[in-house]
Parts: sequence; C-alpha cells; structure tokens
Amino acid sequence: MEAEDRKLIYLPDVVGKGYGTFWNYKGRYRVVKGSRASKKSKTIALNLVVRMMQYPLANAVVIRKVARTLHDSCFAEIKWAVNRLGVQKFWKFTESPLEASYVPTGQKIYFRGLDDSQKIASITVSTGYLCWAWIEEAYEITSESDFDMLDESIRGALPPETGLFKQITLSFNPWNEHSWLKKRFFDNKNDDTLAITTNYKCNEWLDEADRMIFEKMRINKPKRYRVAGLGEWGVSEGVIYENWEEKAFDVQEISEMKGTKSVFGLDFGFSADPAALFCGLVNNGTLWVFDELYERGMTNQKLAKKIIDMGYRKVRIKADCAEPKSIEELRESGLSKISPCRKGKDSLLNGIQYIQNYHIIIHPKCVNFITEISNYAWETKDGKQTDRPIDDFNHLMDAMRYGMEDLITGPTFSFE
Repeated sequence: MEAEDRKLIYLPDVVGKGYGTFWNYKGRYRVVKGSRASKKSKTIALNLVVRMMQYPLANAVVIRKVARTLHDSCFAEIKWAVNRLGVQKFWKFTESPLEASYVPTGQKIYFRGLDDSQKIASITVSTGYLCWAWIEEAYEITSESDFDMLDESIRGALPPETGLFKQITLSFNPWNEHSWLKKRFFDNKNDDTLAITTNYKCNEWLDEADRMIFEKMRINKPKRYRVAGLGEWGVSEGVIYENWEEKAFDVQEISEMKGTKSVFGLDFGFSADPAALFCGLVNNGTLWVFDELYERGMTNQKLAKKIIDMGYRKVRIKADCAEPKSIEELRESGLSKISPCRKGKDSLLNGIQYIQNYHIIIHPKCVNFITEISNYAWETKDGKQTDRPIDDFNHLMDAMRYGMEDLITGPTFSFE
C-alpha cells in the first residue's frame, strides 16, 4: 500500500466494545458462543480483514459445514467488514471460486465447506502461509472428528521473523449443552484457548426496536431467550424425536428403491420466522431427510424462484393451509403442484406420534433440520411436561408433518 493510500482508522469507532481481549488473542483456539445480535460474526469479520492487512504473508480460510451457506453469510460479512473499514479499493471479491483477495499483496481469504473436505485439505496459497481459519456456526459440526481433520490441516511451522501465528476461531449459538464444543473448549480450558460468551447487551448499536425483540423473547420464549438472548447453553429436555441420526447417503439410490415415496412440506415465514421447505424420502419405516430451505425475508415470488432453482418445480408440496393467498401466489409463480395441508382436532399430536415411529436419517447438509430436531421438545408447565410441543424450533418440524400428511392416515385425515 502506498503512503498516500494509507488511512487512519480508530478501531473502537468501527468495532465497538466488548471484544478487546478476543480481538488481541493469539493462542491456538479462539472460541465465542453468543446470542444473536452480539456482533460476534461482524467482529470476527472485521478482525480478519484488519489482520490480513497487518500481516502481509498471512492467508485465511472461512468455513461452514455446508459450502452453499457461505455466500449469504460469511462471504457477505467479509464484504461488509471491508466496506465498514472503508478499504474497498484494496480488496477484490470473486464468486467462482468464492474468494476475497487483498490486492496490494495477493493474500487471500478462501471460503470452503466441510461437505467437501478435500477442498480444505488441498488449499495451496500463492503468497505466504495459511495461518487462520474461522469456523462460523460451529454448532453445525456435530462430529468432533471433522473438526480434528480441519485442525490438523492448519498446522506447520512459521518463520519466527514474520510474527505470524496459527489460529482457529469458532463462533456459534450454543443450542445444546451436549455439543462436543462445550466439553472441549469451555469445560476443559487450557493455555492455548480463549473461550468467551457474549450477548446482545454488548452491542451498543442496537436501537430500541431491536432490544424490544429480545424483551419479548424473554417474556414469551424463555428457553430461546436463554440461548438466543443471553448466550447460555441450551438444555434439550423432553425432546420429541429421538430416533434419528446424521449420515450421508446417496439420494438417487434411495429414490430408486422399490416403494420409495417423496415427501415435501412448506411452512411459511418472513421476518421473525423463516420460510422452511422440508424434502424427504420414505420407505419401509425409514425417513431420509435430504434437502431443506430455511430463509427469512423472502417474498412469495422469491420463495417460488428459490424452490424452482433447487429443482423442485414439479414435486408435490404440502404447505401450511393458514396462508391460502401465499399458496395461490406460489402456484401462479410456477409451483403448480403445491396444495394446502388439512387441519383438524388433535392432528398435531397424531402427526408427531406417527413420525416418532420412523427411523430418521438426516443428510449432513441439512444443518437447520438437525438444529431443530435437536431442540424440538415438549412444553413444560409448573415443572411438568405437557403433551404440547414448544412453539419454537418448529418450522421444519411442521413442514415435515405437512409433507408426511397423506402417509399418516390417508386422504380423509385432517391436519393441524
């Protein structure tokens, strides 16, 4: 960078407060669990961009469990950080492959999914060394061995005179206290690990409307507030579905098995709740969950386009009948085989009880389904478990019931 291009940035004005120790830590593992709006992802993105510009021989890789989720999350966060720092002229972003390059030196930030581990293991940098990895939504990585594989790929000696260091940063919402992340980084801390918890209260840029969202959550959804509000570990007591496993499988192979039926369900959402599409295959007491859509802020036209782009224009989709207008708009937008589910007394409980009889196999790429099924639990009242599910972690769970509707009791059954 030429002297005339240099600009003075006062980082507290850009980054805000609450992450000073985290920002400066150089140990092997830097771990932050936190609530939504705790600015953990934005802080890490800012920190990564600043570090790249400070260390001219450093390169980084940003990782999520599924590669397709990177573009609209981490890639967008790095772009935001570059703009926030006002250094756009020094950075170049490409989408094929997904990379961010620091133009003055040729350093790069790579973006990879653990669903293609070979692409991580085969990263070869053209300038300097691969020093840093950021694993966003680390909770999605349910197998500690997958993390170990990544950990081993970010090793190797660095020339002392460079001042470089190797580090893996992990960020996540702590939905379940049984996650390997708790035992490894929070219960058994050591000298090369910084593990912290943050929440929305350290985000000085939230306005009153933002804070009211958390206040309503505190009152109406206390279980979610503990995790999504305060960043505490979630406790999965009374989970509804227990007979499930995460395992990769060949979708084509399963679909070609004699007797296999496809099941698709759609739960509507927009701002607070996501639109959720469930995609499954059923055969002989086994339900294979092979794909999902889970996005907020989508109009019906955008939702239809997304589903069509996923390859599901011609499939039969059962959608929440509470929104007939939305169903009609999706039909007009190209989803001609979408239809409303049926509602009736006790159908929610009946649907759950029916699905509980299945062995559910979930493809690793269905990260939102795994999060929901891990936390979908019976509601408690006065310390006792009821026969009603909590009104949370239920978007894909409801979509699954809609999709399974005709299998549950046939065409005369009504569904809630």
